[in-house]
Amino acid sequence: MGLTAAPPPDTSEALIAALVLRARQGDGAAFGALIADQYERIYRAAWRWCGNRDDAEDIAQEVCVKIGQGISAFDGRSAFSSWVYRITLNAVRDWQRAGARRGRQASAFAEVSHTESAPEQEASATSRQLWDAVRQLPDKQRDAVLLVYAEELSHAEAATIMGIKEATVSFHVYEARKTLRGLL
Repeated sequence: MGLTAAPPPDTSEALIAALVLRARQGDGAAFGALIADQYERIYRAAWRWCGNRDDAEDIAQEVCVKIGQGISAFDGRSAFSSWVYRITLNAVRDWQRAGARRGRQASAFAEVSHTESAPEQEASATSRQLWDAVRQLPDKQRDAVLLVYAEELSHAEAATIMGIKEATVSFHVYEARKTLRGLL
């Protein structure tokens, strides 16, 4: 009978929980530390959804403001990172709706100017074409693909963020694969 030691506690989760508690109580330094910890993830997710550095920066800053406004209401029923992804997803959807109202074309959102540098994993032209195609998917398919593949979240984590069942995330990913085969 082989006994194994329990894995060490995840200190990063404990640290985040402590920072969240302090930030909820109005500690500005704790809030700053939370934003510093989450900002790259927020920006990366926004960039993948919109494909434009300037828009991604605007979205990331808007998300930080929304986190500040809502931190006191965060109840801890989900992981803090899931809550942040949810806010990011909603901010991207708000940005897309605002763009549609201004009459922008969806393909214009995915353009990356020559002065922008995409994240390393999207440096190749083939990868850029793939992510451009992903941005053309229907909303729920796009969101599921970006959360599962780009953000490397489990279907369960993506389901929590999207507010749907895990099986529905799997269905959206399956449908997205079929759609992408036709686009590429």
